[in-house]
Amino acid sequence: MEIRDKIYVGGNWVHSEATTMLDVIDSNTEEVIGKVPDGTRADADAAVQAAVAAFPAWSSTPVAKRCELIRSLGDALAARTEEIALTISKEVGMPISLSGGIQVGLPVGAFLDVAQHAVEVHWEQEVGNSLIVREPVGVVGAITPWNYPLYQIVLKIAPAIAAGCTVVLKPSEIAPLNAFALAEIVDEVGLPPGVFNLVSGVGAVIGEAIAAHQDVDMVSFTGSTRAGKRVMQLAAETVKRVALELGGKSANVILFDADLNAAIPAGVFACFLNSGQTCSALTRMIVPRSRLAEVEEQVVAAAVGFAPGNSLEPTTTLGPLVSSVQRDRVRNYIQKGIDEGAKLLTGGVDPPEGLEKGYFVRPTVFSGVTQSMTIAREEIFGPVLSILAYDTEEEAVEIANDSVYGLAGGVWGGDANHAEQIARRLRTGQVDVNGGAFNPRAPFGGYKQSGFGRERGTFGLEEFLETKSLQR
Repeated sequence: MEIRDKIYVGGNWVHSEATTMLDVIDSNTEEVIGKVPDGTRADADAAVQAAVAAFPAWSSTPVAKRCELIRSLGDALAARTEEIALTISKEVGMPISLSGGIQVGLPVGAFLDVAQHAVEVHWEQEVGNSLIVREPVGVVGAITPWNYPLYQIVLKIAPAIAAGCTVVLKPSEIAPLNAFALAEIVDEVGLPPGVFNLVSGVGAVIGEAIAAHQDVDMVSFTGSTRAGKRVMQLAAETVKRVALELGGKSANVILFDADLNAAIPAGVFACFLNSGQTCSALTRMIVPRSRLAEVEEQVVAAAVGFAPGNSLEPTTTLGPLVSSVQRDRVRNYIQKGIDEGAKLLTGGVDPPEGLEKGYFVRPTVFSGVTQSMTIAREEIFGPVLSILAYDTEEEAVEIANDSVYGLAGGVWGGDANHAEQIARRLRTGQVDVNGGAFNPRAPFGGYKQSGFGRERGTFGLEEFLETKSLQR
């Protein structure tokens, strides 16, 4: 068992004021695999004060030196890929065959990318008789989720420290062990004391303390829309900057002339990746009614390939969900889909055969879903796909945009130019056209109740900068 009885504040591992510890559970076995401090508001305040003290020196450190340290963080993280991937597969349930490349590889890449992007920022420029200067926003509170825990941490702390900010991190209490491993790396690499601080605990205590703290200049939050609204409320009291990456109910529009042999397997994968525990998962497949029977047949065939299993087995393609709460929540949504009259094509509420222990859910597909159904409107965060039929392209676009969310989307069509025109009409932060490849330099973030602000590339770094003009 991994016992983490200290938090990382001011460049040191220090005892928390906590009197209790939080259990970390293996999602495959439901066994306790670790413990971390159930941090207090005093812990959060100590971390903020350490960040405040470190800010003047760090913000004046040359960009090249900051980037050198960031590259070192990426290299050191890469050296521990196997160990950390195993930890995250236990915490979250992503299959071990994917965790190395996704749960650790993406964070490594994010560190290295930020080091490159920082030199591309126009730190100073002349506009008439003014010198425009870009400066770090200050102390940043980073509050991160459990589904891609390390990646979401690095997407915040890497650009923040590259910009010259100092950081207080509150990782998810459900999947915190990877964050402690990162803090060890920070310590080993020699990031100056107070530039990065880690306080574990629950959102209602540590998260709220960070969001409300008068000495925190910005909060970057990834999580549910409900929690994001609370962060905004608390941050408003001190008028601090907020960046939010929240929920999604993303649409995958299959046009009349789409190649179903390519679109359907890709669409199912985009829904079921990480057991559906992905904010940008394409959970609504919007298809021509004239091709509905063909789509249903191919979707079921593709879904069969996602057989649930222990995330540590190399052949597993669909691991467990992260917790009992999440498992029960997803099963409740499946039951609601059945109760509201959707057509269950495969899956269901019963546990997968032979996997009664662990947080497993059967990969589930519904057809005959209408826009008013709960499973078409609310974020499920599990391996549940809803198929909605349309008669015209106008109707397809209307269905896709009929959501309070706007995080991601997809469009598949035989004519790439036409598919792109449809993609432009979707009110969402990113759209994959005909399975367009993941681009880590492209901005990621949402419209509507999926939040605001962007992560990745130069776009993500600029979130952590202020703009000053000097008239001469």
